[in-house]
Amino acid sequence: MERYQRGEPVIRIRGLSKRFGRQQIFKNLDLDVYRGEVLGLAGASGTGKSVLLRCITGLVPADNGNVEVFGQDLAALDWRARLRLDRRWGVLFQDGALFSSLTVLQNVQVPMREQLKLPKSAMDELGFLKLAMVGLSLDAAHKYPSELSGGMRKRAGLARALALDPEIVFLDEPTSGLDPISAAAFDQLIRSLQQTLGLTVYMVTHDLDSIFAICDRVAVVADHKVVRSGTPEELVTNPGHPWVQEYFCGERARAAHR
Repeated sequence: MERYQRGEPVIRIRGLSKRFGRQQIFKNLDLDVYRGEVLGLAGASGTGKSVLLRCITGLVPADNGNVEVFGQDLAALDWRARLRLDRRWGVLFQDGALFSSLTVLQNVQVPMREQLKLPKSAMDELGFLKLAMVGLSLDAAHKYPSELSGGMRKRAGLARALALDPEIVFLDEPTSGLDPISAAAFDQLIRSLQQTLGLTVYMVTHDLDSIFAICDRVAVVADHKVVRSGTPEELVTNPGHPWVQEYFCGERARAAHR
């Protein structure tokens, strides 16, 4: 039984290909991401999961293929239309990717400064609100990233991703490097924000606990394409690919599923 009602695709990828030198990353990759779902993108290390995220957000150009977000072809947009589209998503990179010379509050305000014309008082109020949403105290707002724990840096990065009230949030290995308790708390934060704000969440992850806890659907990248997609339970009962079988039906997967 799906935990969400599948709606329209907000991301539609067809025939995506990407190569770095002689290394083929993707070849004719297809993927749909539906409004309101938490999609986990899984795959072995080096299969290009983070590269795919960057292709979708336009940080890395694809060699061939088509990426549509909210029905708009990224390659066909001029810079003004692209700027408007960029405001509709936020990205949490690995380990938060915060600017080390800025305080946490200033980091959260970076998208506001780039995209909005607001007085400092309004940006401060919004910044504190976003930090509260991700469970960070006012005291943390004036600290620098080096003064934070790994989990706090990720929460600060998530607050920055939410700065412009996006409709889609991209998460790149959000629980990587966290202890099991902190990882579970972060998973629940993501699910809570997704439900409260009506977000679509695209999450690159290798964390089986996260997959079984919060993902509505999982897409598996192998052999340069998406080889399998479905609910976590569907991948357990019908793997359909050797890597999926090994990953979702092994002892660690059985423990996470329980």
